[in-house]
Amino acid sequence: MSPAPPARPATGRAGAAADGPGRPPVALVRRARRVNRALAVRWPDARCELDFRTPLELLVATVLSAQTTDVRVNQVTPALFARYPDAAGYAGADPEELEGLIRPTGFFRAKARSLQGLGRALVERFDGEVPPRLEDLVILPGVGRKTANVVLGDAFGVPGITVDTHVGRLARRLGWTTEDDPVKVEQDIAALIPRPEWTLLSHRLIFHGRRTCHARKPDCASCPLTRDCPSALVRVPAPPVPAGDPA
Repeated sequence: MSPAPPARPATGRAGAAADGPGRPPVALVRRARRVNRALAVRWPDARCELDFRTPLELLVATVLSAQTTDVRVNQVTPALFARYPDAAGYAGADPEELEGLIRPTGFFRAKARSLQGLGRALVERFDGEVPPRLEDLVILPGVGRKTANVVLGDAFGVPGITVDTHVGRLARRLGWTTEDDPVKVEQDIAALIPRPEWTLLSHRLIFHGRRTCHARKPDCASCPLTRDCPSALVRVPAPPVPAGDPA
């Protein structure tokens, strides 16, 4: 079963009147879905950029990705995965050796503690296997909703919205939310986009945030979303609507 964000009255953006009980405005829904379609065209190969072969490898890589880049994580994981092929390996790892392997990712002591803790939790509670349920993943050390949704979406095919810094920034710029809390951002996006699209939308937004809609200098001139982005620095006139066609 797909993980649903915690229930919250959906308005799409703070203060916006819904077109029905618990529903965001129809115009906002249409705009968000146009954006999703445009992103699908712009980034047809959008995917998780962490290298992995198993749910455990993705879980570990995602924990390591905090406060660093996927490129940096991918540089350290081949040796890490070879040294610790299963949850028991992390559970019994020598702390100094583990820290040395993941040092380039930053915050290596805290991350090493998380990896050892989640290794022990997986062995003790889940027979060494990564559970395919959100409520089980988020009780693991170092694992929050963002990491859980990455693992569910990319390792198990369970739709989820991954609210990282890029997804949060783009959702606010696009007018989908005014929230900063990742859980509330997730809820607002979920109200706009069909569930089967959640994982791919997350990848598309992350690709777009990394390559076009940068935090400091968004490349609005090359962005295909300017028609539907209230924050666009470059406005592109909407194409004319033929007579008799709905807007």
